Amino acid sequence: MNIDNIEAFVYVIHFSSFNKAADALFLSQPSISARIQSLERDLDAKLFDREGRHFSLTEKGKQFLPYAQQILQSYKNGRQQLQQMHTQLHELRIGCTVSVSNYMIPEILPVFKQKYPDIKIKLITASTEAILEKVLHKEVDLGLVRYITHPHIDSVKFYEDPIRLFVHQDHPFIGKEDTTIEDVGSQPLVFFECGSLDWMKIHRLFETLDHPPHIEFHMDNLESAKKLVLKGMGISFLPELCVHQEVREKKLFPVEVPSLASLSLRTNLITLKGEGSAFFKMFHEIGKEVRLKEERVPAAL
Repeated sequence: MNIDNIEAFVYVIHFSSFNKAADALFLSQPSISARIQSLERDLDAKLFDREGRHFSLTEKGKQFLPYAQQILQSYKNGRQQLQQMHTQLHELRIGCTVSVSNYMIPEILPVFKQKYPDIKIKLITASTEAILEKVLHKEVDLGLVRYITHPHIDSVKFYEDPIRLFVHQDHPFIGKEDTTIEDVGSQPLVFFECGSLDWMKIHRLFETLDHPPHIEFHMDNLESAKKLVLKGMGISFLPELCVHQEVREKKLFPVEVPSLASLSLRTNLITLKGEGSAFFKMFHEIGKEVRLKEERVPAAL
């Protein structure tokens, strides 16, 4: 059964005229008549009684009308949904934290655009809490945030970035074995933290010292903390990803502190629960592919 024939039938009833239905569908009147006749053959039923220019529905026509209207509306709804999905798949709205925007996004988006060149990217940078709200209110499609849970959110681990101690190129810790938390506490510290549990582990270890650590600068911005270390203003615990270039250029050096092993900064990919976002799967797979570990920091000296 042809949907165009059903559409012609419904339009004739709606306008009470073959000519007006033809105008609305940009067809000729004979074309409308031909579609009605084709529908009658498909149904093996006469739908109209015609008397000159006048017509009326037959009993079978009346019985079929609500089904025809339902079929046509379902078809239009389905087409509208597909068009909407097609439109949505042409723009990906990503919300992410500052660190993700600075260090992960430049690695991921080139790979994403290579695979999906027609999709435009809109990036919004904000705090984890603000991005969560934007996901909940459908203002962004995906969020890349620190580990967080919410009953209306689907969340998966996207990246685990080790946190390590970094020092400038002339620091005496370079080449030193078995650096202790006491050694760290005696040095000028540039302390960056973002509220994760792993930063709290560092705090708890500092609390075990006989003397409080020598925190010269307490920062909430990774780039600022890194630049202070580069200028020799102190040493700092930083996620590896933010310093890979400086380590390659031998401007910063990682130092192992055994008592602070296995610390990391976790980034999760989130989307609204039940949305079944195609973007969610696409982005997660690309994250696995990129892995970001190709740019990882070499082993500590």
